[in-house]
Amino acid sequence: MTDRTGPGAGASPTGAGLVRRRRRRWVQYSALGVAVVVLGAVGVGLVAYEKLSRNITADEEAAAELARYEKERPTALVRDAQNILLIGSDSRSGDGNKEYGRDSGTERSDTTILLHLSANRSSATAVSLPRDLMVDVPSCRRPDGTRTRPMFAMFNSAFEVGGSACTIRTVEKLTNIRVDHHVVVDFHGFKDMVDAVDGVEVCLKEPIDDKAAKLKLPAGKVVLDGEQALGYVRARKSIGDGSDTDRMERQQRFLGALVNKVQSNDVLLNPARLYPMLDAATSSLTTDPDLASLRGLYDLVRGMRNIPTERVQFLTVPRTSYVYNANRDQLVKPAADKLFALLRADAPVAVAKDLPTDSASGHDLAFDYEEESHGNGKSKGKRPDAPTSVPTFRGNTAAEDACG
Repeated sequence: MTDRTGPGAGASPTGAGLVRRRRRRWVQYSALGVAVVVLGAVGVGLVAYEKLSRNITADEEAAAELARYEKERPTALVRDAQNILLIGSDSRSGDGNKEYGRDSGTERSDTTILLHLSANRSSATAVSLPRDLMVDVPSCRRPDGTRTRPMFAMFNSAFEVGGSACTIRTVEKLTNIRVDHHVVVDFHGFKDMVDAVDGVEVCLKEPIDDKAAKLKLPAGKVVLDGEQALGYVRARKSIGDGSDTDRMERQQRFLGALVNKVQSNDVLLNPARLYPMLDAATSSLTTDPDLASLRGLYDLVRGMRNIPTERVQFLTVPRTSYVYNANRDQLVKPAADKLFALLRADAPVAVAKDLPTDSASGHDLAFDYEEESHGNGKSKGKRPDAPTSVPTFRGNTAAEDACG
């Protein structure tokens, strides 16, 4: 079992539950729900259920800090819509994590995804927030009990100075969206979970040779073990165009492949594989108290099993290079504000691989599809592969095949 060093230990987010296979239903069988049935069938259901539940760490300190600032937090506008903040950190503390660098006693959110679930559970939208995004970070409580001053800094510094509560408050200040739940995952649990399902298949357009990540892989379809998977989702400058945006898109694709593997029958219906996977997954989780049990997690995901894969969407918040430092990011206005407003109101959002580009700034533009009459009583959008009259952002869906 993973050595727990307190709330906030994290690695790469894996709680999003995003799959890829076209025409299949997303989360067709919840791993948590099936776990209870399978483990019960082998006669260890109650004991295993209690152990898995105990594995999850309840983030009580974050809950207390958020309660302190309840009056300044955004209100939820749409009943039953849910916003879950998925946090992966670059912590080097804990069993098995020190090999990734020196433990400085602090950690930063290496990966952060805001997952929006529509009230009727007809869609799921995962929005990546760049770690280098320049934002206003509020005064936050440090681990030693002292408080920081408000500052304008990189987004991931919020997790370093004040953990998950500070990250949540920063996200809420940035987006005006109420965060209902949060999940943090650590390095060691991420690796163990991938190994427990006997690896995850990805498609590489070109070979990878990254000495820093200890990653050397051929082009084409490759099955990654836990160590390779961690290097794959964390590597930056040696893969793709070297940007953080490219890395975030790679992480999103891996999430789909991971849960697709988890949903396969050779995992869900095989206790010898299912239990180790669930043990690794739950041991790596730190969540808000309401999610800190198998029941809490199952209650959250059970309504998502009928979401079609084409309505499971991945995108990165509209961003561009920070005007004063090309190595940092800033939001693209008004596109980012429009996205946040749509999610807050639980309004439809669409994604497309290609969008018009603002020639002056060089960044993608969000736009609305418009309907055109063709004289036959029918309407046809400007792009046949997307809904009409729906604000659209650059991104992809779980139905898309990266090897296609």
